[in-house]
Amino acid sequence: MIEEISGGARANHELARALAVRVVGWARAVGAAEPILEALHGAVERLQFALGEGHVCLPLAALEASPVAVSALRARLLASGVVGLAGGDASAPDRPLVLDGADRLYLRRHFERESRLARALLRIARPLPASADPATVRECLGRFFDTPNDDPVDWQRLAVALALERGLAVISGGPGTGKTTTVAALLGCLLTLAPDLRIALAAPTGKAAARLLEAIGQRGAKFPEALRARLPDEARTLHRLLGAGPQAGDYRHHAGNPLPLDVLVVDEASMLDLSLAARLVEALPAHARLILLGDQDQLAAVEAGAVFAAVSADPSLAPPTVERLAQCTAAPARAIQPPPARAPTPLAGSVVWLTRSYRFARDSGIGKLAAGIREGHADALLGWLAQHDDVNVRWLDDDAAQPGEAARQRMEAGYAAYVTAVREHAGDPQPVFAAFESFRVLCAIRGGGRGVEAINGWLERCLRAQLGGSAAGASREEADSRWFAGRALIVRRNDSLLRLFNGDIGICLPGADGALQAVFRDGSGGWRRLAIARLPDHETAFAMTVHKSQGSEFRDVLVLLPAQPARVVSRELLYTAVTRATSSVTLVAAASVLDAACRTPGERRSGLIDRMRECAVQSLPVRTEQLEV
Repeated sequence: MIEEISGGARANHELARALAVRVVGWARAVGAAEPILEALHGAVERLQFALGEGHVCLPLAALEASPVAVSALRARLLASGVVGLAGGDASAPDRPLVLDGADRLYLRRHFERESRLARALLRIARPLPASADPATVRECLGRFFDTPNDDPVDWQRLAVALALERGLAVISGGPGTGKTTTVAALLGCLLTLAPDLRIALAAPTGKAAARLLEAIGQRGAKFPEALRARLPDEARTLHRLLGAGPQAGDYRHHAGNPLPLDVLVVDEASMLDLSLAARLVEALPAHARLILLGDQDQLAAVEAGAVFAAVSADPSLAPPTVERLAQCTAAPARAIQPPPARAPTPLAGSVVWLTRSYRFARDSGIGKLAAGIREGHADALLGWLAQHDDVNVRWLDDDAAQPGEAARQRMEAGYAAYVTAVREHAGDPQPVFAAFESFRVLCAIRGGGRGVEAINGWLERCLRAQLGGSAAGASREEADSRWFAGRALIVRRNDSLLRLFNGDIGICLPGADGALQAVFRDGSGGWRRLAIARLPDHETAFAMTVHKSQGSEFRDVLVLLPAQPARVVSRELLYTAVTRATSSVTLVAAASVLDAACRTPGERRSGLIDRMRECAVQSLPVRTEQLEV
């Protein structure tokens, strides 16, 4: 592992060793023999390290090379007294580890969360009574969609028709494929058919929530006035929606106190981790609809789990469903052919993949770049980048320990409009935020000369010099610190009392008395101002990690990768980074790093699909594709 990320890896190794020692102590106390303790120690250490990398579990096949060795390890773990077999004897709940039928090793809490989420998803993913006859649905769709395009199937219309008759709708698509256009039309249809529905909009981050509300508002502007008035006027973070309390894991809404809503739309669902997803789905009332929007090719959540990848894995449709969709959309049934599933799941019939981009064509610069990364075509992509034949995609072949002069000039130039906006409009947040959101530096890592911490430090010094330091009315402490008018920051810790959440972006601007304040969007088109002394844990945000940028969109992006290939720089990370841009991308990376990233698909080990299959086999009334809609 390269130097830039060794600090985080060391911390994870230390945690892994500590957990292994503790679990081995439990096993020794119940009489496990030394050979068993040795095997247990190694397995637990590797499991905790896997959790630190975002996996939910650890396949025993990752520890042993042969089936015979896996079988022997399995026997030793089950004989330790601290590993329970999923679905096994009654004593298993007292054991801190679980081994499932596919020989995946879990911490018990993760196995139970995965099982709870599977049950809750299948409870929701049920066919609903037909909302209207096909002719009425077809007429309703015509109100909210323009004339069909040249494709034989308008998959946006089809997604709405499917979602009208399902408790769960999962809509996956890349940037510009019309996910929010689709969900706006869906909300229009739902409110037309049932005007009193209580609808909530949410996303994992404040920025993503604000973008969802803005997009729904823009599309809803064409709706009739009475219908437009019933659209949601607020979008919240998921933590705020659930009523996060001051203690971690303390939420007001849960299975015993469900959310007061009929329809929930969640954007950027690829950012959902296992724990948050389980809490969210369990908090839905029994009658509610859940609509998940996301991009299955993006990075998974920072925390453990790849929930959206699992729930969106199967877009297949049963023949009765195809026939009903053809009637509702006027598309030829023979043309309704979804792409092959990545894995069959019980959620088939609730999933639609949107593949046509309306933001940029596949032969545009960013379209070519994104497609080449997603498909792993490293050689062709590097050859195309080397030709410099697209004005919207620039590659700086830079492998220095710190970014070179050309990269630094590009970063400084990217914030030129922002510096001007702060100078000229410091009293008006709107143009300042608009300028700030037009450009961003995205880093793959936190530490080292090319990490977010170093780049933020350099940009902070550079921009502060251009902006002339702190505000005129700043206190001596502020003048001597890193605070200055124009400093951008990102919140790192939820604070429900202040209504600030992880990922919220603020900008320091002078108040009416000239003293610096931190200004944030309030989620409904206005602004909130806070004394900087009241801010929760935060950091400078001129550069962001790619993970933190999820849910955001910028006109221009500079992507800075490590000097050497690293496991963290995966195909999904690179794809997520470049698709944050709507106009131009600058890649600052060595050829070897880009090549390795394209050839390294990310993997999140999980058993969620198996948990859903197990629930379906248990004869729960949720085997949706065996039922006609």
